[in-house]
Amino acid sequence: MFPLAITGATAAVPDVTAQLPGAAALGPWIVLAYNGLFAAALLLAGVVADRTARSLFFAVGNIVVAATGILSALAPDLSSLVALRAVAGIGAAMCAAGGSSMILAVYPPEERRRVYGYAGAVLGGSLALGPVVAQALMAIGGWPLVFVAPGVVAAIATSATFGLPGLRSPEVSDGFDLRGAVLFGVTIAAVVTALGLGVGTGVPWWEPGVLFLVAAGSAAGLIRVERRVPDPAIPVDLLRIPAYRAYAFSTGAFMGMLVVGLTVLPQLGAVQRLGSGEAAVMLSLLTVPSAVLPLVAARLARRWARPLVTTTLFACTVTVVILQVTDHPAVLLGAAGVIGLCLGLTQGVPDGQALKYVPSQRGGAGAALFGTTRMSLETCILAAATGVMAALGPSSGMAVAGAMCLTAALLVHRAVPSHEA
Repeated sequence: MFPLAITGATAAVPDVTAQLPGAAALGPWIVLAYNGLFAAALLLAGVVADRTARSLFFAVGNIVVAATGILSALAPDLSSLVALRAVAGIGAAMCAAGGSSMILAVYPPEERRRVYGYAGAVLGGSLALGPVVAQALMAIGGWPLVFVAPGVVAAIATSATFGLPGLRSPEVSDGFDLRGAVLFGVTIAAVVTALGLGVGTGVPWWEPGVLFLVAAGSAAGLIRVERRVPDPAIPVDLLRIPAYRAYAFSTGAFMGMLVVGLTVLPQLGAVQRLGSGEAAVMLSLLTVPSAVLPLVAARLARRWARPLVTTTLFACTVTVVILQVTDHPAVLLGAAGVIGLCLGLTQGVPDGQALKYVPSQRGGAGAALFGTTRMSLETCILAAATGVMAALGPSSGMAVAGAMCLTAALLVHRAVPSHEA
């Protein structure tokens, strides 16, 4: 549901802005409002999920997504649609945090990599098919179907929670650092949205500038609050675990490589010499492995998680270096295949490895912090790559993603002991 909610909305923006009344400048906010509120609410949702009946919290999040999906299709103007998308982002954060909290409450650490292998297969398949599904939905029923479809999936997920145990943890204190969670959410949302505004949206320069000022102010307030509370909202003890940090960084690097690859590879000069069929093959090589390989990755991760992650990160780096020196069409196809293979073989692996360090009673907060790190880093990589591309050309964008993969490989190699691989 989540990849379709993002990629589908992105594909629908031109049609929506053309058909609904309202300022055209609101168009990018159909996506930005969803992403920003998702980022803002994720940690707070994780903290609340750990302190409530987890399955009920997950179901409520799905109800919010289902309702906003239906109402988005009926939105009378762009302002209403943007507001509904913001609420949908909050519901999506509840789904993500509640679902991860449920998983970590049920499965012990040694089984989580297998479970996240299945989750990786679902998310990878959705990511690979998202743009195709979105275009098909618009061809069948126009842009409203792009918002209705995730709502229908959410409604089905809600019905699937009937009869599940609540999974309430008795080991979590009732109180929590609400101010810290809110300030953290505002900081992350402001940064993610500001960076998103800079990625080819054509908005005035002062809008991201204001958001960066908001982020700086809320970050300063967050530091003051977290120093004074006995139980901070941000699970800093998890951030002190080197393997948790390294795997969170590596997941962000992988996702950054994917989004930059989808953006950059079609712009390279060699693509102009490819036929339409070959260009489609290139994109398939980049995305389809994420749909078919995660279960294989989960099996490999049982014994070789650390070398699997580091090797694929290094392979992405080497591939990017090759793309800097040649733009031959055959090399481009090979590069897409290698990057796609690396992404497919690691889908869900860093998640499972990092979250085995999270105690079940803090599963929502730990998974939410991991997801926030991944989303923030992915957005930063795309924004940096876009800026570098504007100055140095398309291939330089891949160099940014490759540098992040190299950094992540070194972090995992140093932070994760070999006996834990």
